[in-house]
Amino acid sequence: MEQKPVYYGEYLALDKIIHAQHPESFKEGNKPAHDEMLFIIIHQAYELWFKQILFEINSVSEIMSKPALNDNTGDLQTITHRLQRVVTILKVLVQQIDILETMTPMDFLDFRDMLKPASGFQSWQFKIIEARLGLKFEERHGQNYYTSQLKQEDIDIIKQAEQQPSLLQMINTWLERMPFLKDSKEWGENTSAEHPFWKSYESIYIESLSDSEKNNSTVFKQLFFGHPDFSIRSLSPEACQSALFIMLYRGYPLLELPFELLDTLLEIDNQMGNWRYRHINMVRRMIGTRVGTGGSTGAGYLQSAMEKHYIFKEISQLNSFLIDRRKLPVLPKSLTDKLGFHF
Repeated sequence: MEQKPVYYGEYLALDKIIHAQHPESFKEGNKPAHDEMLFIIIHQAYELWFKQILFEINSVSEIMSKPALNDNTGDLQTITHRLQRVVTILKVLVQQIDILETMTPMDFLDFRDMLKPASGFQSWQFKIIEARLGLKFEERHGQNYYTSQLKQEDIDIIKQAEQQPSLLQMINTWLERMPFLKDSKEWGENTSAEHPFWKSYESIYIESLSDSEKNNSTVFKQLFFGHPDFSIRSLSPEACQSALFIMLYRGYPLLELPFELLDTLLEIDNQMGNWRYRHINMVRRMIGTRVGTGGSTGAGYLQSAMEKHYIFKEISQLNSFLIDRRKLPVLPKSLTDKLGFHF
């Protein structure tokens, strides 16, 4: 069949998009506020980028939900690439605040009261992004408030997203199955309950601690060998072991991409933190200490959420247990052969 010619405006549905701005201040009986158009377009752009972020996260989740992710295919590279795209989009979201800040507080007051009770807090897409990445309900700041301003159909969508396996949960499963510390052939016949690598590593790590850090030795035991209580943690001890091993030996070719994936997750947290930080400063600049249009405490609420909503914090905390690379335990040659290039 002959393909029908595609027209630019129709393909992008520009008629709908360009005519989708309806400023309250422009309505009959109100005095038009010039900056309201900018305000609407910026937030519409945010929501479009949120849609793209969710599109990428959902595609990654679909790949990682396979019964067994095959690291010998391009799946891991695809996952990392798409999550790096999410990082780049988040950087754009931060930069868009520069445009919004060309609006002065007085410009905002020209139409602010007309927006009540609408608020960016009602962005159900952003809440779904947080849930799909791995933010648990019990870890949210202001649990009783975060859906109180939403319509029931939006609340249902968020609750459904919270019931799905999150990216963080999938990362935990992926890390748990890393084989390098499990194969007895690599480490000899080990009859003791303690793995020879971890026995050596723990000794080197504890020796590197200062007197004020000695309590870290207890934390080390709990984190890497304790009971995997998922009510208080997201990564199991086995997953933490694998993640730390990847961080320590990331120079080996086979571990470069897994390390890049872990580092990308930390960068997602970093950029979401940057976005929240800029948002807080913008709110303080615009409305000072006044409450938000949605009824929240404004900058105060955003500050508390920023401090609490770090999704991949358990991965970043593993950096506390790194040691000088010159003191790393020497790996068996059979294992380094597997981790390196083959000729």
